[in-house]
Amino acid sequence: MPIQQWDPQTYARNARFVSDLGAGVFELLAPKPGERVLDLGCGDGALTEKLVAAGCRVIAIDSSAEQIGAARARGLDARRGRAETLPFKAEFDAVFSNAVLHWIPDAGAVIASVHRALKPGGRFVAEFGGAGCVQTVRLALIDAANRRGLDGAALDPWFFPTEDVYRALLEANGFTVQAMKLFPRPTPLPGDITDWLETFAQPFLGAVAEHDRAAFIQDVRAAVQPKLFDPVGGWTADYIRLRFAAERRG
Repeated sequence: MPIQQWDPQTYARNARFVSDLGAGVFELLAPKPGERVLDLGCGDGALTEKLVAAGCRVIAIDSSAEQIGAARARGLDARRGRAETLPFKAEFDAVFSNAVLHWIPDAGAVIASVHRALKPGGRFVAEFGGAGCVQTVRLALIDAANRRGLDGAALDPWFFPTEDVYRALLEANGFTVQAMKLFPRPTPLPGDITDWLETFAQPFLGAVAEHDRAAFIQDVRAAVQPKLFDPVGGWTADYIRLRFAAERRG
């Protein structure tokens, strides 16, 4: 199955809103000077820099070699790794993550890995896509793929859980949930929806024959335009976010 790949320059151009809108989860973390923090899925390090500026001792992890390169260019301690198999044991006061966990289908493995990395009483604070996130685009992508003889549901890379599902996963893996909120956040896009598709929908685009890819994108664009485009305000993505804070038991 085609995988999602990240180009730091494309990401900065088409998706800077992701880190810009991370203020709420950053405030929920309430980082303290001297704390040892793991930034899980750091991307190009824009939010990692804020953790460092707050006085934290930060290690940043991402699965993308390109994004790790961009984070290191900012002078950050950034390392390539996977959230499901973090190489740490009881080392961190907090694990922080923004807009990452919906890309990893094995949520139980991620949470267990974070639990191992945290000190007893350590905090796991994150925000990511929750149930219903980008539903309009998601359904249009699946439909356009199905009409080309592909299995659109199998190409879908996203894990968008309900509050109940994710709370149960956290509790089953040694966490006490202190705060959790599922909320809509319609997000104005900096350009056309086609830029969003080319940035975030690569598992779908990679499965479409190259000669048909532009037509596929236009089919999806036409399908979502009635709901997501306003002639005055431009394009808006129908984001729904799940934000939580949990504490490691034991």
